[in-house]
Amino acid sequence: MVIQVTSNLVADRIEPSVAFFEKVGFSLDVQVPEDDHIGFAILVKGKNQVMYQTRQSLRDDSEAFLPAANGTSPALLFITVSDVEAVARALEGYEVIMKMRDTFYGAKEISFLEPAGHVVTFAEFTDRPSE
Repeated sequence: MVIQVTSNLVADRIEPSVAFFEKVGFSLDVQVPEDDHIGFAILVKGKNQVMYQTRQSLRDDSEAFLPAANGTSPALLFITVSDVEAVARALEGYEVIMKMRDTFYGAKEISFLEPAGHVVTFAEFTDRPSE
């Protein structure tokens, strides 16, 4: 029944978040303008997607989205990668909110605060095949 699950992250401005994800291999696939900036975007890397929508765009879509558009709670993304050290190098200069660590569940991971205020954790599992 379910084919894919994709996050839709809220941002004041999308462009800085596009730059963040481009550093780890995502590309901007779809963008919808909103005045002088992007109001909605889809970033892709292979079969993976991340969507962004501005607070104003959410407000314009439906009153039902007002709590999400007005909220300040960040989303937490967990992304499995083949080389977490390479990701850390690519994102040098962005705020690290959890230093590189080895976990009890077999991952080496690091977390960043991306420009829209969401937490993105990148994890490499040494016992899983890479794609």
